[in-house]
Amino acid sequence: MRTIIIGVGMLLSTVGFCGYAQQAAPTVVPKVIVTASDKTLDSQWKGKRVAYLGDSMTDKRRVGTTCIYWEYLNELLGIIPSVYGISGNQWDGIYKQALKLHDEKGTDIDAIFIFAGTNDYSHGTPLGQFFAETTRQTNHNGNVVNRKYRTPVVNDTTFCGRINKVMSYLKNNYPQQQIVIMTPIHRGFAQFSDKNVQPDENYANSQGLYIDSYIDVLKQAASYWAVPLIDLYTTSGLYPLADAQSQYFNNKETDRLHPNALGDYRLAKTIQYQLLALPSTFVIK
Repeated sequence: MRTIIIGVGMLLSTVGFCGYAQQAAPTVVPKVIVTASDKTLDSQWKGKRVAYLGDSMTDKRRVGTTCIYWEYLNELLGIIPSVYGISGNQWDGIYKQALKLHDEKGTDIDAIFIFAGTNDYSHGTPLGQFFAETTRQTNHNGNVVNRKYRTPVVNDTTFCGRINKVMSYLKNNYPQQQIVIMTPIHRGFAQFSDKNVQPDENYANSQGLYIDSYIDVLKQAASYWAVPLIDLYTTSGLYPLADAQSQYFNNKETDRLHPNALGDYRLAKTIQYQLLALPSTFVIK
């Protein structure tokens, strides 16, 4: 019996599983052929070693696609990838990926890209706060005064706390590396089984929050932690809620969450031109 991949980590037979596999298999979209005119191989990114942290859209298992955005970036920019993304991971999982990166490579890396947050939204992770405020005494122009004082909130239970935990670790362990946060793309409907049905982004999550709130938090995080932000939510052009845009996604009916090879190419091209405006590393050799 032949099997087909139709969702995140789900292998379903072509007959009679949960009444779901009776639908036609998605059309496999082939990898886009990258032409010489598409490439910018003489930029500051050529030969740079980049670690990718993320979820299913970064996972080496190619969820929903025949070519992932970072594979295209290798062709477009000459980036050498080290991939740690794991399907389903939220930002608390990104911290574990960062630990694994350090265990395996130490600081022998030029840049770190983080592409995550959509699963935090989907699972209803509370936003929390980036800082807790107290009052402290300090010397201001020779006088002891009382001032409000903030400290970063670090935990595994809120979106802000998770981001702070990851960014504090990376900033302290990779002070010379370029670190880039990339926002999630828009979310379309997805159904991977009868018990794994994910509404599109027009539905609020269990916290009563829309994905926009999580995107805004990531934008704030980039500002607080002094790292570049590539806003794929805004700039990628991928909008799965429009039927005409389904050509960029894995399956029009059952998976408008994961880009296919055409969608991943669009992601890669967007990232490519954003990266051309950024230093690739601060490592002094």
